[in-house]
Amino acid sequence: MDLRIPFLTRPPVIPVIRLHGTIGTGSRLGGGLNDAALAPLIEKAFRMRPAAVALAVNSPGGSAVQSSLIAARIRRLAMEKSVPVHAFVEDVAASGGYWLACAADDIWIDESSILGSIGVIFAGFGFPDFLARHGIERRVVTAGTSKSLADPFQPVRPEDTARLRALQEPIHRAFIAHVQARRGTRLGTGTDLFNADVWVGRQAVELGLADGIAHAVPKLKELYGEKARLVPMGQRRGLVQRITGRALFSALAEIEDRAAFARYGL
Repeated sequence: MDLRIPFLTRPPVIPVIRLHGTIGTGSRLGGGLNDAALAPLIEKAFRMRPAAVALAVNSPGGSAVQSSLIAARIRRLAMEKSVPVHAFVEDVAASGGYWLACAADDIWIDESSILGSIGVIFAGFGFPDFLARHGIERRVVTAGTSKSLADPFQPVRPEDTARLRALQEPIHRAFIAHVQARRGTRLGTGTDLFNADVWVGRQAVELGLADGIAHAVPKLKELYGEKARLVPMGQRRGLVQRITGRALFSALAEIEDRAAFARYGL
């Protein structure tokens, strides 16, 4: 029951959704960022009758699809509820992390935040020489000429490289379209913003990738008043994970996160 006392005004409520880590396809019990795990959190934030919703973004990227799904959910609810969304970037919002930041109406960063990497990557390893050196024969039988695409145990084939680039191009175009739609005329001209470069702090602001230098608490208090109540919202671990710690999964997730953040010197 929603009880209201006359003449008492409710201080503005601003849920702060923490988006930290790599973006992947893990389950609700797993770590990382994905739409299935974040959906209840995002939906709850917009049900709180908030004055605004804030995103605390610290992500080096990951899955393009999950980035798109999360950002689309935020935008849909923001429009349905007529609620402004503000993003505050911590260490990095690169690749899919920047895709998430662009779900906000404005983006605020630290002097040392890293932004950008608007591109798509495929990375792997190749072991054909190792197999040959140890006398190991690779046997592959496929129905369909592309079934063994980029097999790490076979030499690189030009047709595989061409096929991978053909797969990357529409994803890259979708990323660019999202950034252009969200940032609009704020994006700078004269610099190629979509070649996967990254920029730091004021460089990103000057190029229109962000709106200014600001931290969450003082900026939100400035926008919504000193009495504004900021409500931190993060993913909760499942019961099994809380009891056991899920040591192996946590270690693997930590390694993945560290490797992704390490690309930006973090």
